[in-house]
Amino acid sequence: MDMCPECGAAVTPDARECPTCGARLHGTTASFEPLTVEMPTVDTEFESSDVPMLVVRKGVEVGERFYLDQPVLTIGRDPESDIFLNDVTVSRAHAILDSSADGVTIEDVGSLNGTYVNGMRVDKASLRSGDTVQVGRFEMVFLEGGGVQHGRGA
Repeated sequence: MDMCPECGAAVTPDARECPTCGARLHGTTASFEPLTVEMPTVDTEFESSDVPMLVVRKGVEVGERFYLDQPVLTIGRDPESDIFLNDVTVSRAHAILDSSADGVTIEDVGSLNGTYVNGMRVDKASLRSGDTVQVGRFEMVFLEGGGVQHGRGA
């Protein structure tokens, strides 16, 4: 049984609103098991950026760039997320990116399918240029910014 994200009450999978608090439910997150697939390593040159960014390598919007130009960015299936990933394998509130002088960290915020960095499920991790970040079916390459970066795989 699913839980209301607002009050934590049990809700049925087909419910559109919480019977306890009336919060609108946007649907459930579909569960899936991440696959480990050996990909050939191919250097791919990305354009220069002054700020860190995530570049979608696998998923619905291959090639899309998300510039990390704010101190804190939310990732999720909720259209109000800073990085909106529209797929049922992504939780409404999936992860948070935190940028500071020490670098960029990603933190899972209780998603169903988890957040992965370089194939390892993480609760929180520091990102380095070239790291692969997986959120649901989306696989993205993290680039630190400040010049031309090289990613792995394509």
